Amino acid sequence: MMKIARFLPLLTFSALTACVVPTGPVEVTRYNRAAEGVPYGTGSFAVTLVGESASDRSLAGSPYLAAVAREMQRIGYRANSGNSAVIAEVRFGATEVRPGRRAPVSVGVGGSTGSYGSGVGVSLGFNLDNGSSAQLQSSLAVRIVRRSDQVVIWEGTAVQLAKAGSPAAQPGVAASKLAEALFKDFPGVSGETIRVP
Repeated sequence: MMKIARFLPLLTFSALTACVVPTGPVEVTRYNRAAEGVPYGTGSFAVTLVGESASDRSLAGSPYLAAVAREMQRIGYRANSGNSAVIAEVRFGATEVRPGRRAPVSVGVGGSTGSYGSGVGVSLGFNLDNGSSAQLQSSLAVRIVRRSDQVVIWEGTAVQLAKAGSPAAQPGVAASKLAEALFKDFPGVSGETIRVP
């Protein structure tokens, strides 16, 4: 688990950079249990990297953890890395995409059987044929797991394309934009894919 206090300087930097750097639209898909009466935005939380992203616990993962922590607090959760009510499991990635080619995106962010979207592929609507330079596809996937019974109560995936090497493709800016889009109008409509400008 990560202590939220360590990321406060990064939170400020990420928020500032996201305000001044133009970024492309973000495609977001989310699933929740609101119809089952699961409450959201209450209690304490912790954030952690999982899966393949867990090997990037150093600086590479810091902007993503900080961005998710900021959004969790914005929607009402309280930071507590000790005995938290929910755990936000974070995965992130970046893939270079050449013109005319699409990189596959998986909605399933947990990889475990029984999660809302595991194993479902989503085709992005981005037009990659504009221009001749490569683009960077950045992704952020988050699952909110209730600690008491390990039930996934919310999960979502956000994907964005930016010109490779541009300010919008930088990890701090991308992490902030992806997290902001992912948690927009939280918890969102379950199963709906939206595009956030």
